[in-house]
Formats: sequence, structure tokens, C-alpha cells
Amino acid sequence: MEFLQFLDYSWTKALHIICVITWMAGIFYLPRLFVYHAMTEVGSEKSEIFKVMERRLLKGIMNPSLIATWIFGLWLAFPHGIWTSDAIWLHIKFLLVSLMTIYHMFCARYVRVFANDANQKSHVFYRYFNEIPTLLMLAIVILAVVKPF
Repeated sequence: MEFLQFLDYSWTKALHIICVITWMAGIFYLPRLFVYHAMTEVGSEKSEIFKVMERRLLKGIMNPSLIATWIFGLWLAFPHGIWTSDAIWLHIKFLLVSLMTIYHMFCARYVRVFANDANQKSHVFYRYFNEIPTLLMLAIVILAVVKPF
């Protein structure tokens, strides 16, 4: 229980922000790897290197960061009393973070597709796919900082 007392609001918020930054770094980088991977020949040395990079980024950085982001975010919202009926901005943020999590799951799916040499999408698709988290992140940050609702 001492650990839970240690995690006061400021520490929880700091840990949440650190995890979000780590998660976003991966979520911006992995689709960029897909762009370059889609331009390589299946079975080539480059393709095999991309497979290792993608797997390690997803499993070693992105997945743990996603989990920690949710844990600390929920810890901020519920035990610290931020989740209230009049915090509409937080409800919308929660929805957008849920969409970012779904995007993360699509990334995990594409890692498996590339690992199985089964990619059917072009580098152009992944260039557009790469823009989705930027739009979500902009909206999430504005909601968290400005709290317009």
C-alpha cells in the first residue's frame, strides 16, 4: 500500500506523460518502417532486418508503453477524481485514446503480416496510414491541455 500512497497525483501524471511519449514515439516510427519495408523485396536482407526492427519496437517498447499509459491514465481518472460527469473533455479524450489503441492493434497486425511475408499494401497506403496518429494526438493534447468542454 505504501507504493499506492507514493503515487500521488503529480507522480502519476508524470509517469503517465512519460509512458505516452514513449508510446507515441513508437506509434510514429513503426508505420514509417512499414513504408520502407513495403518498398523492399520479400526475403531480402533488408526485409528481414525490418522484421526484427518492427517486432522489437512493437513488443519491447510500444506494447509495454501502451499498457503503462492506460494504467497511469486510469489511475489519474478514477482514484484521483478527475473522471466526473462534467468532464466532457476527458470522455472525448478517452474515446480518442481508445481509437489510438485500435490503431496500435492495426500496427500489431501489420507487423504479423510483414513477418509472414504476406503484405499486399503499397508504401503509399502506409504513408497515409502513418498520418492517423498525428491527427489523433493533436486532438488528444488539445483536449488534455485546453479542456474546451
